[in-house]
Amino acid sequence: MGSVIRSQNDTWIRTEDASAIGSLRRSAVELAELRGFGEEDAGRVAVAVSEAASNLVKHAVEGVMLIRLHPELDSAIEVIAIDRGPGMHDVSRALRDGYSTAGTLGIGLGGIARMASGYEVHSLPGRGTVLGMYFIAQDAPRPASRASGVTRPIGEEIVCGDAFAIIENGATTTVMLCDGLGHGTAAAHASREAVRLFLEHSDGRSPVTVLQRIHDGLGQTRGGAVAVARIDGSAGTVSFAGVGNVSAWIVHQEGRQGMISVPGIAGYQSRTLRQYEYTVPPHSVVVFHSDGLSERWDITSYPGLVTRAPSVVAATLLRDAGTRRDDASVIAVRPDP
Repeated sequence: MGSVIRSQNDTWIRTEDASAIGSLRRSAVELAELRGFGEEDAGRVAVAVSEAASNLVKHAVEGVMLIRLHPELDSAIEVIAIDRGPGMHDVSRALRDGYSTAGTLGIGLGGIARMASGYEVHSLPGRGTVLGMYFIAQDAPRPASRASGVTRPIGEEIVCGDAFAIIENGATTTVMLCDGLGHGTAAAHASREAVRLFLEHSDGRSPVTVLQRIHDGLGQTRGGAVAVARIDGSAGTVSFAGVGNVSAWIVHQEGRQGMISVPGIAGYQSRTLRQYEYTVPPHSVVVFHSDGLSERWDITSYPGLVTRAPSVVAATLLRDAGTRRDDASVIAVRPDP
């Protein structure tokens, strides 16, 4: 089995008040130290996170920040900042040294980018900004940035009833997303069991076979909607099998193509499970999401988004298509090897 990415218990922190800045900085430093960062590396994490949080406090509408262990690299941490603020007409200007916004620490977006080991920004005037960045200790390897996902629980719930797992093996990426029926701890138990079954049965088996094993194994849980897909970057293909209301899309600059999931609930009833084959055009992104996101999003209204890192694609869709009336999860995979 190749490298594995699992959904984490992502905690999005509202960042609209200055009191949040210190807490976010401390959380980032604690994770950096957990990853073995030295004092100097942890210091640049602290300054960059403080500056990004300060920008959210001053300018954001519904600004939130996620700080977590990097899903693709054990030696890194990841920070995602989202806002519905005014956005930027010229991101390249904001990245220039010496350009900063009054009221922040003064290093500006360019300083944040310089201190981060890697970063991606997507911003549209009137729509807001998504900043994704990661930090690694000196001399550590860089993450591949081929696949990422984010989750968010319903309302003020602590646990999310959605869960996913991703296996990266050479040019092949295998994905499972489960939306546990309902929400709360019982839904989370069902989705975590789906992750366990996926990791146990996915090696070398077809997506529909893996989906059948998950379906057979969820009978002692609430069940849920489940999708399994294998994306072959070398061949430019995706094999997909789904049951229930999980959405899957092949997304490119000109639009998107949906993939077919059969009606039912994994663990209970469903029609005959089927696998479908699709061609993935070059420079596309494959997106999966639970019904905690509306299907009405239009990729053509996000110029340049499909060229951004998978974490930025996923976070942007969560921000704009996600609903607070349900658990929500999004995965983005870049197939190109």
